[in-house]
Amino acid sequence: MTNVRDDLLDHTLPIPDFDVETPCFVVIEANIEHNLKQTAALAGGVDRMVPHVKTHRSPWLTRFLVDRGVTAFKTATPREVEMVLEAGANEVVWSYPTTGAAAIARVIKAADAYPKARVTGVVDNDVGLDTWLRLLSEGQHPNVTLRVDIDPGMKRTGAAIGDAAIELALKVSRAGLFAGWHVYDGHINDVDLAVRESRFLEVQGQLNAMFERAEQLGLPSDIVGGGSYTFPFWAQHTKARVSPGSWVYTNSQHQAEQPHRGWKVAAYVLSTVLSERDGTLTLDAGSKAIAPDIPMDKRFVGVDQIVSMKEEHTTATAQSLVPGDRVALVPRHTCTTAYLYRRALVLTRNGEWEYRDQLGCER
Repeated sequence: MTNVRDDLLDHTLPIPDFDVETPCFVVIEANIEHNLKQTAALAGGVDRMVPHVKTHRSPWLTRFLVDRGVTAFKTATPREVEMVLEAGANEVVWSYPTTGAAAIARVIKAADAYPKARVTGVVDNDVGLDTWLRLLSEGQHPNVTLRVDIDPGMKRTGAAIGDAAIELALKVSRAGLFAGWHVYDGHINDVDLAVRESRFLEVQGQLNAMFERAEQLGLPSDIVGGGSYTFPFWAQHTKARVSPGSWVYTNSQHQAEQPHRGWKVAAYVLSTVLSERDGTLTLDAGSKAIAPDIPMDKRFVGVDQIVSMKEEHTTATAQSLVPGDRVALVPRHTCTTAYLYRRALVLTRNGEWEYRDQLGCER
């Protein structure tokens, strides 16, 4: 039995008191329930929440949220669309504008398998819309609709705010498919709340002007908007349904930059110290185990300093740790960490530990 070290970050994080193969993705179910209550209050109620499942990619967790009143979810991949439908959700928004016919056809097939659920794709240009229209013309798919994705300044996907977006929406509407708008403003992530809200309201002024013009043309202003940093503003200042982002597990970045949300860490990577030399430690959680998309020195907290990372190992400094110790590492980006694991070791609400399957990298 190895030694347990959980004092480097948060002594309240429970660590299994039995042998576990590491690195291991650990989830705390009670903290998820706490985070749901906190987030629903900020979102204006659970019925206004459209959370993104890419954070966890977990069938059991999706069912957990459905059982607690969440009816709609955002997804990034066709497999996530299938997972949400399998979990019994009433509505899924595939919030990933694509021109890829194979992926679109797979989502339409999933919608056909669950005719009582509403499946909504997202478009931001004519090429994508034409692909959807061509594939939807091959049969009857009454539960499939489309939203127009708007770029609020993220400069990644989305039609520019203004006439081009309205014209695209009118084309969708003429096809009888228009469900509303999708807006993701992840670039508005200032730590200063006043600055963040000011930037949010500036963009809202532009969006509201466009939505008013669209309404005059008969387009409804049904909106799904927001992300981890802005969703409370969407709830406060608009009638939109909101997408809270990475609240389910939270992460080290949110714990540092958004402590006022009251979220509790609900997932971490359990790692073992393998070796020690010249003042540094070698851990068994390398870049294949935790937040590979984040700059190396910021990928997780739980040690004093990350020195280097390779596929299977991390070298780090941490006072008092020795080979054989285990440590909880909280990732800066939990979404890309959960993606690396096909199962999680879950501390259930009744205090028992059990492994539960998740999608991992399945697409």
